[in-house]
Amino acid sequence: MVIFTNVNEDNIAILLRKGYTMGTVKTQYEKFRLSKKGVILIHYTSGKLLLQGKEDKVDYIADELKSLGIGKETRKTNFKKEIGLMVGSDEALKGDTFGGIVVAAVQANETDRQKLIDLGVADSKLLKDTEIISLAGKIKAMVTSKVIIWSPEEYNAKEGNVTKLLNDLHSQVVKGMKGKHVVDKYPGCNVGEIIEIKAESHYVEVAAASILARAAGLDQLVGLSKKAGFDVPKGSTHVKGALELLKKKKLPFDKFVKLHFKNVEGFMGKGI
Repeated sequence: MVIFTNVNEDNIAILLRKGYTMGTVKTQYEKFRLSKKGVILIHYTSGKLLLQGKEDKVDYIADELKSLGIGKETRKTNFKKEIGLMVGSDEALKGDTFGGIVVAAVQANETDRQKLIDLGVADSKLLKDTEIISLAGKIKAMVTSKVIIWSPEEYNAKEGNVTKLLNDLHSQVVKGMKGKHVVDKYPGCNVGEIIEIKAESHYVEVAAASILARAAGLDQLVGLSKKAGFDVPKGSTHVKGALELLKKKKLPFDKFVKLHFKNVEGFMGKGI
């Protein structure tokens, strides 16, 4: 599956002149459906153009689109063909200095999986924040899901290591859900019937869970920014300035950051 972004109606007109056939849209998120050489091209209201079909045919059409200057090819997502109910879970904020942790799960059957694919679900790391926020609400309305959100204070209050914490949360988030449990592998992961590296790229349920987790994580960082009075940073590589601001404002570190992170421990060792 290939996705092109920044595709507009003028681009669609070009394709029609080049022999692409207009089809009937099937969801409210679609503007146009085209086809050529057995490949289905779905143009979404977001400006994305999704190519579906046999890999060699899709590659041929993708090359033609690039030669015509249609949009920009951003990624390939090849979800596995699955049978029956599946449950995917993933987490967010695990590596962020600011924020606690979020774990989400999504349950889907064959029909749900196709709806998620048609919606444009992909690994959250490949999506813009605005896309994640928009998709999260649609995913929640479409399939069975659950999100567990811990604030930094809740996270810091827990005893034990991060691996045990993640194993517990991934187990909790799928309670009451049916289907084979797929988990995006993390160090020490012992939860799930399928544990796979980059599962969010292979299982649409995990990709959808990654979007829900990331959306909740982004929402938490926005809330922390309001409480702190400045924009708290994502990730952990450029956070020193934000830690300095927490100190200057005399704000409680345990309510904003993960205290066990080495950069926080190192900073707090300077007399805080």
